[in-house]
Amino acid sequence: MAKYPFITDMKRRKTMSRIKNKDTSIEIILRRALWHSGIRYRKNFSRLPGAPDIAIPKYCIAIFCDGEFWHGKDWDAKKHKIHSNREYWLPKIERNISRDNEINMVLSNMGWTVIRFWGSDIRDNLGCCVDEIKNAVLQNKIDMYYMNYDVNFKIGVPK
Repeated sequence: MAKYPFITDMKRRKTMSRIKNKDTSIEIILRRALWHSGIRYRKNFSRLPGAPDIAIPKYCIAIFCDGEFWHGKDWDAKKHKIHSNREYWLPKIERNISRDNEINMVLSNMGWTVIRFWGSDIRDNLGCCVDEIKNAVLQNKIDMYYMNYDVNFKIGVPK
């Protein structure tokens, strides 16, 4: 039995085989902007759950660049527009959405800041996305400083 309960034509198969899960155009655009802003990162950081597209381990920030279709942007409004092969696509995208939520929770419980951007946000508002990441870096720097200060203060280590 085939992996999927439907038969695809060759054109559809060829189109779907070209969809990448690493180094997508939106990831490359965001990574390039971060690099030019002086923010250093790791890409597709497999040591973390969900393998974030961009990770800044120094400040515990995980960044995901999500495609609108695959991750269900405005899902409740748009799921009614899917007409072909609904029995496959609806559960698949809903599983993606629930997995994204689980990964967010796991990473947050590990002390990581999780940031998710839609592809359209990266393409249309790149500066805002970079600013959001810079603000998260700054906030985590401040938190780390005060966490270190509190530990040193409690154990009596002079500065």
